[in-house]
Amino acid sequence: MKLGIIGLGKLGLPVAIAIGAKDHDIVGYDINPNINSSKKPIECLNTNEKDEKLQKNLSESDIINKSTLRFVDSMKECLLFGDIIFVAIQTPHDRHFGGQCPIPDERKDFDYTWLINCITEINKILCEINQKKIVIIISTVLPGTLRKYIIPIISDNINLCYNPFFIAMGTVIYDFYNPEFILLGKINEEAEIKVKDFYKTITNATVFSTTLENAELIKVSYNTFITTKVVLTNNIMEMCHKLPNTNVDDVTKALSLSTRRLISPAYLTGGMGDGGGCHPRDNIAMSWLSNELGLEYNFYDFIMKKREAQSLFLANIIKENIEKTGLKVCILGYAFKPETNLIDGSTALLLKHQLNEMNIDVDLYDPYIDNYEYIFDKKIYFIGCKHKIFTEYKFANDSLIIDPHRYLNIKNIVYIPIGKNLSL
Repeated sequence: MKLGIIGLGKLGLPVAIAIGAKDHDIVGYDINPNINSSKKPIECLNTNEKDEKLQKNLSESDIINKSTLRFVDSMKECLLFGDIIFVAIQTPHDRHFGGQCPIPDERKDFDYTWLINCITEINKILCEINQKKIVIIISTVLPGTLRKYIIPIISDNINLCYNPFFIAMGTVIYDFYNPEFILLGKINEEAEIKVKDFYKTITNATVFSTTLENAELIKVSYNTFITTKVVLTNNIMEMCHKLPNTNVDDVTKALSLSTRRLISPAYLTGGMGDGGGCHPRDNIAMSWLSNELGLEYNFYDFIMKKREAQSLFLANIIKENIEKTGLKVCILGYAFKPETNLIDGSTALLLKHQLNEMNIDVDLYDPYIDNYEYIFDKKIYFIGCKHKIFTEYKFANDSLIIDPHRYLNIKNIVYIPIGKNLSL
């Protein structure tokens, strides 16, 4: 098939490369002038897309080398080329709603300015060239958004679909090739058939077709369900930290076996709160929607407040140990996801903010972010991200290690594994 993709950011670019590696002709356009016809995709690909899981399909180099993706210099070129056009345009929240700092009292919807402007321009160009295209929006939006903001500004030249992806940063290509299911919000059967035919070339996963509004709600419900799961698991971790002879990992291991009535083991490990560009902000947007709809109880608001409270629980443990030892504190790892440099929605940064509000100075160091070699003095070290490299670190004598992930094997140094309380 001949496809085009508009928006070549952290999501759009790796997806475009993945599509091109499946024997499709695809072109990409981005408003960023640094992504143009003189560049090759590998020069623009985020290095965090390098992931060992890709080996289960093709090696990353094979995917990039095989991909037919090429960049064009205008949206018009992209629309002239592709029969199906994917739109991967940001729908951001204010930075205060990202989850890396305490959330304000107000609640907001996403900002749809860039998406509306993009669709307006697509519609204008298609009218000028008198062509009809299937246009697939993959951006995250709240239910009712496309009907309210997008459908009124498009003509018959756009056959609209909504097809958000369930992917994680750092494993975009793998997740695109191996989805749990394909979600498709559609208006007519013609577009549905063509989109299903396209996905048959990518994966054997089920395509779940439904209304635009259902698809919008399914996407944000999926993301907020993950936050709910993380918050519940960390609540168990907090209880285990206070209850003698308990271990959160044993509790969650048992729960993960209950796949008929409960849930999969994914996101069922006690540790830091969830982060990323979707989960915290989607809960805040759904909190706004709950208020708009007048729901009797704002569940999403509770989840976000509980997420912050769990970080405060960790902050108080750090504070108690500062008072006992007089040591300064360093957060080791402030990426939200191991083996990446991604900090969107990082709970480690939220923790730093809370400690600063307690008038506690905090050092930050992450080997995937900071390009200097850290000098490990005698300090309290809090493991903010479960990077494998920390298992090999040599901590200074008389340091104190606080680990909410419980994965280090520390000897001869005071080690506090949060949620693992096995001494009566």
